[in-house]
Amino acid sequence: MVTESEEGRRDFLLLATSAVGAAGVAGAAWPFIKSWSPSSDVLSQATTEVDISSLAEGQMITVPWQGKPVFVVHRTVTQIELARKDDTKSLPDPAKDADRVKRPEFLVLLALCPHLGCVPQPIGTGNYGGFLCPCHGSHYDTSGRIRQGPSPRNLQVPYYEFKDEKTLVIGKATV
Repeated sequence: MVTESEEGRRDFLLLATSAVGAAGVAGAAWPFIKSWSPSSDVLSQATTEVDISSLAEGQMITVPWQGKPVFVVHRTVTQIELARKDDTKSLPDPAKDADRVKRPEFLVLLALCPHLGCVPQPIGTGNYGGFLCPCHGSHYDTSGRIRQGPSPRNLQVPYYEFKDEKTLVIGKATV
């Protein structure tokens, strides 16, 4: 026959052993779970800060982000108007200019042709005032939308935000 004190003691020992066991499992699992997090060298490439204060109207720069080139274009009023006018055109990959930019004067594009990954030539080289992929003849307009050639899609717009009036941040840091 089991007395109440023995039953209480057994319940306490079971609870204490379970708690110590759970803490042990959590302690052993923590290094394994932490190994899934990206390393510091990967996180350092997650974002790229670009000083746009000296980027003159009509000028374009190419910056690296995650090992890929990114075009940052300070568009002219004419380029912006042309992109907005082309919103009504029948496009292979329809997209409005306003949906591709956060501020009309700055266009940020991943500088890789969606067709085969070539790097297009700078703005102003294509038939539509935009970009030209010389490898296979894809022409993009002043918003990076495909207008002519074999490319099935527009030039990709990476995630970006304006940190302040002078700094553009490409990418999103996740911790």
